[in-house]
Amino acid sequence: MADLTDLNEDLACYLQGAAAGVSVGDMQAVTRQYNAYYDARQSCYQLSLGRLQRLDLTLYLPRHSSAKTIKSARTATLKAVLAWHKTSCVADSNDNQHKHDRNDNGQSDDQSNNQNHDKKSRRDVLVFDIVFFDETEMSADIPTLSPKQRLANRLTHHFDTAYFMEDLVIDMSGEPRPLQIFSRADWQELSSTLQTPCELWRFVCHHLQQLQQSLSDQRAHFEKVADLVTQFLYSPSVFTHAITIDNALIKAGVQDAPNAALIAMTLAHKNQSATAQMYQQHMAQAATLWSQLSGQMIAMCRDERLKNSAQMSSEVDFLYWQQQLLDESLFSRHELVRTLYRHLKQPDSLKSAGYVVHQHSYESLGRHYVLIFYGQNQEGQHSKQAIQPNLAKIAQDVATRLPIAALHHVIILGVEFINEGQETFIDIDLWIQPVATMTQRERQLTKQIQQLQQQKVPKPKLSQQKMPMAGTSADNDRPAEALPQVRLNLTIPARKSNK
Repeated sequence: MADLTDLNEDLACYLQGAAAGVSVGDMQAVTRQYNAYYDARQSCYQLSLGRLQRLDLTLYLPRHSSAKTIKSARTATLKAVLAWHKTSCVADSNDNQHKHDRNDNGQSDDQSNNQNHDKKSRRDVLVFDIVFFDETEMSADIPTLSPKQRLANRLTHHFDTAYFMEDLVIDMSGEPRPLQIFSRADWQELSSTLQTPCELWRFVCHHLQQLQQSLSDQRAHFEKVADLVTQFLYSPSVFTHAITIDNALIKAGVQDAPNAALIAMTLAHKNQSATAQMYQQHMAQAATLWSQLSGQMIAMCRDERLKNSAQMSSEVDFLYWQQQLLDESLFSRHELVRTLYRHLKQPDSLKSAGYVVHQHSYESLGRHYVLIFYGQNQEGQHSKQAIQPNLAKIAQDVATRLPIAALHHVIILGVEFINEGQETFIDIDLWIQPVATMTQRERQLTKQIQQLQQQKVPKPKLSQQKMPMAGTSADNDRPAEALPQVRLNLTIPARKSNK
């Protein structure tokens, strides 16, 4: 099993600094008792939904270790890590309390709310690996195994619910930051299956809830982590957040009716019909393709900026822009990629003229996409020559007209399909327009304007429909980030239409 998946590549964009080696105090006794070695590294990922703190620990055991020894060493390692984690949590709590006590007048309500939010939006996980070694492979501290050797010498093991109910009984009910334990094999499996950072976060929360419920009821709510992942993905609750966004878009007047694909997928998962598996396959394909598109767009932008020192941006900026694209959920990516695929089946007349599709994020109410499919007619209104220089104005115009108070980013994709022999490639121009948060007064004015507009002749909604491009744009002094044209050498495979 490879150590690198598409999700791990995506998570790298959220990493807060390099992984840091840590010393787990009680592990010294474990290594002496079992003639073992260990390596522990901690990584912090600041996802859009919360902070994921991951401790990767590898225990190196002699190859001749018996099954009884392996089981005993594994349990001793977990006890050592749990003790270290509890001590770390207490230290973090004391540090935070000390910082707050230094405020002369105490903390404001907002500060208190932020503290409570931080506790709820943080998850700590342990990814535990066991690798065998021969004495001839030892260095001074850690066995010198290559990645290939490590894979061949890795012990495949799992942590089911019964293990925490019988072998290592732990009380997770009163822990403010419980440590969730996964084997390396289980973590790699769930990473390759879930595919997006937001689905990973929601599953980790779901795993914690199910484990706590199992310990409380003294009844296993799941056996294997792999089974829980499947249960999570095939539950209609995986679309709950998208439905919330969909309802908000209707309430805001951005679309007229619920998303038909969202309804169909939710019902298929609720009824456990055969089409649910097809939908899961389509979403998985879309998730992978969207990650590739996002990575290539930002990488090409980074390369382009390196050629022009006057437009140099920091690596943090590029990661921030890429996060805006990678924050999308499975369903949101499905809708974006499906919009791209639909172009291949559009009438030739429409392809020639060019057209615009408004597509909203189903992960964040504040993120809106405008996909401009360039017309083949170079003299037309939607030609690449006419649109490409005006991406910033288009983004600002859309940001001004969208009646969504929570709007924070408008993302413009200028799309051109290029046929070369039997292959099809995409050229994409990307513009990401940050939008300042609206004040309460601005929200009230926006609502009044919406009410006045509803009293007039109804205008076309900014939903998933083809619309003519606005000819003018309002002045907007919000900061924008221009990203140059990107050549994506990515073949579009044949795929059945998903309605």
